[in-house]
Amino acid sequence: MDFKATSANPLKLKTDCVIVLTDGRFSSDNLRTDEALFKEIQPLMKAIKFDGKNGSIQKVHTPTMAFKQIILVGVDGATAVQERLGYIAAAANQAIKTNSKKVLWIEMFEPEDAAWQSSVVARSIVQSSYKYPKNKKVKLPTLKTILYWTPRKSQLQTINSGLDFGSSVGKGMNCSKALGNLPANICTPTYLAQTARKMEKASSKLSSKILSEDEMKKLGMGALLSVTAGTEEPAKFIVMDYRGTDLPEPPIVLIGKAVTFDSGGISIKPSGGMDEMKFDMCGGAAIFGVMEALISSELAMNVVGLVPAVENMPSGTATKPGDVVTSMSGQTIEVLNTDAEGRLILCDAITFAERFKPQTVIDVATLTGACVMALGKHASGLMTNDETLGKKIKASGTRTGDRVWVLPLWEDYDRQLKSNFADMANIGGREAGAITAGCFLARFAKKFRWAHIDIAGTAWVSGKQKGATGRPVPLLMDYLLNCKI
Repeated sequence: MDFKATSANPLKLKTDCVIVLTDGRFSSDNLRTDEALFKEIQPLMKAIKFDGKNGSIQKVHTPTMAFKQIILVGVDGATAVQERLGYIAAAANQAIKTNSKKVLWIEMFEPEDAAWQSSVVARSIVQSSYKYPKNKKVKLPTLKTILYWTPRKSQLQTINSGLDFGSSVGKGMNCSKALGNLPANICTPTYLAQTARKMEKASSKLSSKILSEDEMKKLGMGALLSVTAGTEEPAKFIVMDYRGTDLPEPPIVLIGKAVTFDSGGISIKPSGGMDEMKFDMCGGAAIFGVMEALISSELAMNVVGLVPAVENMPSGTATKPGDVVTSMSGQTIEVLNTDAEGRLILCDAITFAERFKPQTVIDVATLTGACVMALGKHASGLMTNDETLGKKIKASGTRTGDRVWVLPLWEDYDRQLKSNFADMANIGGREAGAITAGCFLARFAKKFRWAHIDIAGTAWVSGKQKGATGRPVPLLMDYLLNCKI
């Protein structure tokens, strides 16, 4: 899709459809739109009694105008960021559904932040275009060009920058969703490793390295290898290195849990809903999405993506409850529950991250059902050993609508991990499961600023709309864009 800001006369722009975001007011005073266009739209809104209330949508066919149809989207009363994101998403869906090739986007009000607004518009349209290819007959969206209208020529460059960045984030989300939605018999650790290689070949800014199980064994990744002991699918440790600048600055390291299928191992899960455990690699998929967005946006920074990719299955060789394993850090772990496997692969990845001398490490993982119980499907759980880092991540979540909620990493919770036979247990009991999982990871992240984002409730939706969401790609990209500010 091609996004472009324009301040040309909208009535002379050849488009198939015009999408107008309006509060429904019929006075041209202080309106941001073109006066000639307003004179065309005003009587139409009156005729259909369009009230402009937030979330209202009205399609109108316009055989006498230069474009085939107008779609009015109500924004009146939308003051909070989440409300504004909602009406933009609704309008973006309409843009895709029109089957138009070229759309003109007009907002009949002055946005508080033109760069943010245009970025969200582009992101929403691109990610709305995603369709899972169930078969060869899937009809792809026809939309190719989006013109974003502004009356201010002075804002064209700012808006175009916002459109470019938002489009890149949308591409990253679609990459993440595409990987997350694949069945586990296709999206194996090997498949993810091959995907990293393909991305490397497509960009001069990205290099990749794939560690085999033998190489992981030499590094002492006993915690990670304990998870993959019961499956025939070989584990892969994927390293993607994005170099957006030649400046000698330490990278930000992003880590994504990629359990391509999680049966629970010997601590096997109930069969109901187990098909959704193909989504247990959505943390890793998010890292792939961020790399895709970085390549597209060409952000001038260095980012390393680490994706420990495994399959967790039961067999005669699988790790058993009560087994003790040694992590790459040298710390020993009593595995009380083999279904608490994500933290076992992440702890070795966190230790591996030390070699990059990172300025910051952030891991994202579909880690605990306890986080879903605590926060539902709306917010991800955030835990961190650095208060300033936590504030920046939370701010990015608010700006993008990809929200997080901070949970405490208190010593009281950490004590729940006590083990009689190892340095720690891999679970801390039924209480505060999301927090004790974070406390477990914090034990391996003492040498740098670190944050953990539990996306178990936000990485996918269930039911009729079942599918990956692409979160937290928007949050992570906003953080990378603004982390130096």
